[in-house]
Amino acid sequence: MLNTIRENIERRLGMPSREAAAKNTAVIENLGKISGRYRNWRGGEQLSNYPFVENVHAPFTPMRRALPMLNLALISSAGAYIDGTQAFDTEARDGDASFREIPIQVEAADLLYAGRGYDAAAVREDMNAQIPVQRLQEYEANAVIGKLNNVWWSLNGHIPNARLVAESLAPQIADRLARYEVQAALLIPASRLCHQTLGILARSIEKMNIPTIMLSVDKNLTDSVRPPRTAYYAGEFGSVAGKPNWKEFQLRILDESLRWIETFDQPGAKRLNVNLETLVEQSRGER
Repeated sequence: MLNTIRENIERRLGMPSREAAAKNTAVIENLGKISGRYRNWRGGEQLSNYPFVENVHAPFTPMRRALPMLNLALISSAGAYIDGTQAFDTEARDGDASFREIPIQVEAADLLYAGRGYDAAAVREDMNAQIPVQRLQEYEANAVIGKLNNVWWSLNGHIPNARLVAESLAPQIADRLARYEVQAALLIPASRLCHQTLGILARSIEKMNIPTIMLSVDKNLTDSVRPPRTAYYAGEFGSVAGKPNWKEFQLRILDESLRWIETFDQPGAKRLNVNLETLVEQSRGER
């Protein structure tokens, strides 16, 4: 209601609508400057002196459907691929900007990981620590969400060339989401650089009028990239969706994050209130 009133006032004053402003927001602001700095970067596993993207504004698409009525997309940058298929190239200097569409029926035992910048031990132990397909299927069964899209998107988020993400990877994935008639997307990075890659991706998806929510365990980096909606907490790379084999912890993260897709009325970041309950469970030996 308040958004409608605000939009009517803006229209009468001849101001561009929020949606029009969002479409005019660049996926990467000052792309030429960032690309120039990247060309001079000598590379390095620890990302020392790496020119991270810095955005000031963020695109934003309001939710138009309640969670129990939407088709939710899951996007992971853990580098998962189906055993027997081509792995991601983790050695390319610019990064591998390809992606995989993986049916939700594929079992964890059939997945391998070509990740970089994070320890894949947690996701190998429990796929839901980074790729919470089972948790989201439980939400679908309990009508928390309308449905989990029948494929999820996997990519290797260690892509140092931000221009490659903005101009190649992001438009392709945004187009695939539109073809599947997705109404919202959950993005889960695995490493530090993954936070930048998926932040850029979230911005591109919102410019296609699809709301997003991104999980983060590196608030400073996501504040710099400015994905439209971010849910952050003091977690660890490699288990951003919750510690392995800890279903309650994973559900706490997902439950609060997904509900925020509806409640955000402008771009921003909110801290998840998951750590206190987790510490209490640990002290009681209830894990």
